Amino acid sequence: MTEASTGPATLANWRTAPFSRRAFHHVREILPTAEIAANRDAPEPFTSAPRDISGVTFEGIDGQETNFGHILANSYTDCLVVLKGREIVCEWYDPGCNPARPHIVFSVSKSIIACLAGILAEQGLIDPDAPAVRYIPEAKGSAWGDCTVRHILDMTVDLDFEESYLNPDGDYARYREATGWNPPIPGDHPLDQNSFLLSLRRGPGEHGKSFAYMSPNSDFLGWLLERAGGKPLAELLSDHIWRPMGARDAAYVTLDRLGMARGAGGICATAHDLALLGATMRDGGKAGGKVGGRQVIPADWVADIRTGGDRDPWINGDPAYYELLPEGGYRGKWYQPGNDHGAFCAIGIHGQWIYVDSAADAVIVRLASQPEPLDDPLDKACLRAFDAICRALEEA
Repeated sequence: MTEASTGPATLANWRTAPFSRRAFHHVREILPTAEIAANRDAPEPFTSAPRDISGVTFEGIDGQETNFGHILANSYTDCLVVLKGREIVCEWYDPGCNPARPHIVFSVSKSIIACLAGILAEQGLIDPDAPAVRYIPEAKGSAWGDCTVRHILDMTVDLDFEESYLNPDGDYARYREATGWNPPIPGDHPLDQNSFLLSLRRGPGEHGKSFAYMSPNSDFLGWLLERAGGKPLAELLSDHIWRPMGARDAAYVTLDRLGMARGAGGICATAHDLALLGATMRDGGKAGGKVGGRQVIPADWVADIRTGGDRDPWINGDPAYYELLPEGGYRGKWYQPGNDHGAFCAIGIHGQWIYVDSAADAVIVRLASQPEPLDDPLDKACLRAFDAICRALEEA
């Protein structure tokens, strides 16, 4: 759908269909951003070996058998990359998408910055078991005043906040205003991200007991990583992940009015480079392959994301997430579906995915512009589709 047929995307409408179809891969035209520089001299990490996966079957949204070709054509998908080993077996782009133009990944950003947390932890710059206020002392008295970094990583902070994307008058609307994602709302409230974060208070429960998906946790983590790493988030991501893993294209991250990066959802990247990140995670944190590759993300950090953590907070937490992944869990801002392949994934609203299946040696990246932020039936169908594709590739 062209801009001429819908009118221009603005700060007021850019996440709303039909404007979102173009806006999601033109975010820097709407919001201030900082570049995450790539390694322009890096060799192409993959070879092309196309396979027809359109006929792979699975249970669709309506409970009936369908195939991947059908869901690809009818689910607002913008970009798709499927890897088997170091081969691209499927690469598809909507006619309105440029493969070299970054697409917003929303909460996949959380998973990306958590990889950076693992790198800084290995360097001794952060301790996951340390109090968060060790790194941001002014957070004493806020929601994060008595939690650990691990609580933040695993979304087990008891935070007095409502993550309601569609409530125009709730906590989330004020949060988006503070991050610069919405136009200013009249009234006396914080107009920058960090001031908003410090205004939040803890809930009545105990940290670490239940999973509660609250995006401010991840913006707080981004702030903490900047403090510990001594650089802006975009530079840290470039220095420690994008350049070392050989990313082909520069990514970028949105900024608030004072230049603070939106670590919870503001990263924009190409599907190709997200597939490279997925392959790096699949290969135990090594870029360039399991054998002879460069260790970019610590192997023990990746292993912990895949299989670590206590399932009790997931079981005792938000029932909507438990229903999506009843055998699953959440560790280090990545989801564990809990299947027999040990797959793990990063998920963002409006249909963003990095799905990693080490047993099948496969990675799937899907970027989309689904009209609604949350679409549980489609998300469940995508999980079944990705699992079916990985198993088909394993058998091929």
